[in-house]
Amino acid sequence: MNHRLHLKLEQLERATAHLLASAEALGTDNAKAPAPGQWSATQVVHHLFFIESNIIQYVQKKLQSEELLPKVGLLTRLRARFVRLLLRLPGLKYKAPRGVATLTDSGEVPPLPELRATWEALRRQLERLLNEFPGRQLNRAIFPHPRSGRITIYQVMEFLLDHLLHHQQQLNRITKALRPAGPELVGS
Repeated sequence: MNHRLHLKLEQLERATAHLLASAEALGTDNAKAPAPGQWSATQVVHHLFFIESNIIQYVQKKLQSEELLPKVGLLTRLRARFVRLLLRLPGLKYKAPRGVATLTDSGEVPPLPELRATWEALRRQLERLLNEFPGRQLNRAIFPHPRSGRITIYQVMEFLLDHLLHHQQQLNRITKALRPAGPELVGS
């Protein structure tokens, strides 16, 4: 695997472990939405799994054609950086694209332990994909991001990480809403 991809995968692994631990720390409340119309921790995890799964499937399909993919233009690189910046800003909320949100909003998501197991298997699939990724395609447009445009595999990995970190903020808000801090002890 390319060293740069390996580093991104390691960052993604650590961030995923932290996110899953945060969701699991809620115990039985992980499937409880903090308010009507908001996602539960389990729905957040499901959303992230769903996105990663779809991206992996798409990239695998594109690589099977063995055609040389197009280069990424300057405008796309700038849009990708802008999307990264927006995802990193704390407190900003974004409406998920319609097709993405519908499945998660339906409320029918597997329980957290099942999601964890299937996500771990999916992550091994991503690792194999990155191990076998052709060097000549590394800086080519492999995935059509809905807001950035066609991005490279490096940008895909950056998006997956930034997207996950963005939703970690959401999970932190869910935790705070479901488990508000108790009164502090005075004079202990």
